[in-house]
Amino acid sequence: MKRLSCTEWIAHSLATDPPRHKSLVVTVCGDTIAPHGGAFWLGSMIELLAPLGVGDRLVRTSVFRLVQEGWLTASREGRRSRYAIEPKALPRFERANRRIYSAPGLDWDGRWTFVLAPNGTIDSELRTLLRKELEWEGFAMLATGVMAHPAPERDTLREILARADAVDKVFVCQADELPGMGARPLPELVGDCWNLDAVVSAYRGFIERFAPLPDMLGKGDVTPEHAFAIRTLLIHAYRRVQLHDPMLPLALLPQPWPGTDAYALAREIYRLCHARAEEHVLAMLRKEDAATPDADAAYHGRFGGLRD
Repeated sequence: MKRLSCTEWIAHSLATDPPRHKSLVVTVCGDTIAPHGGAFWLGSMIELLAPLGVGDRLVRTSVFRLVQEGWLTASREGRRSRYAIEPKALPRFERANRRIYSAPGLDWDGRWTFVLAPNGTIDSELRTLLRKELEWEGFAMLATGVMAHPAPERDTLREILARADAVDKVFVCQADELPGMGARPLPELVGDCWNLDAVVSAYRGFIERFAPLPDMLGKGDVTPEHAFAIRTLLIHAYRRVQLHDPMLPLALLPQPWPGTDAYALAREIYRLCHARAEEHVLAMLRKEDAATPDADAAYHGRFGGLRD
């Protein structure tokens, strides 16, 4: 296969794996808008997404739906529309950012966390909500009312229970193996409860798709607009894989685990293109709002630190 230019790679990527428009707006909000104050004018979003093949009408429709779904708030100033990340949605963006930009491979003490909701303790609506939220964080359902994960983020678990109004309605405990019982070892739960084959395949596909970019970007001739397009497609694709990764400790994963290589590749590409991408971001955002702030400190801490 011939070596592609940045322009050709972007066009090929959009043609072979076109992103869903609303999901792409969510990616831009989390990766680009949040570090610059969390708000944007509609015209800025339209200009940012134009190089990614998303037209004016599709941007408007996507943003409108995200307002309806509680991800964004809307306001008007004359004929212009301004949007901001809904405060209640901020924890979700922050949780996603922790997953995306932090290195995988948690230290593990061998203990498992269980969330227990025996029959009759919560209604079916709350049970469904909790299952959805906990599965998004990598928990597996062992049985009705029993969810487990070997190394969940405690703050995230606390947020989920509080937001669902389930703090005083479920039991949360930790457990480890009782030695000398001749029982199956707890790590065997991984094979029984999580489908890691699909995650492995997704990481390998991600690596294959983005592997050409470090050499391409290392030449230093990428334009700010192309750098932004590449950075956005990178995080959008990586975020999709991450959504299906239960984020188990490395000690419980098959080796070699491709998630480690995928993270290293994403970090390398992000570091190579972020500065030029920011030139484009600020140019587009400051067209509508000259007071748009520079990226915040959390942005520069992504992937272990972006500044040389």
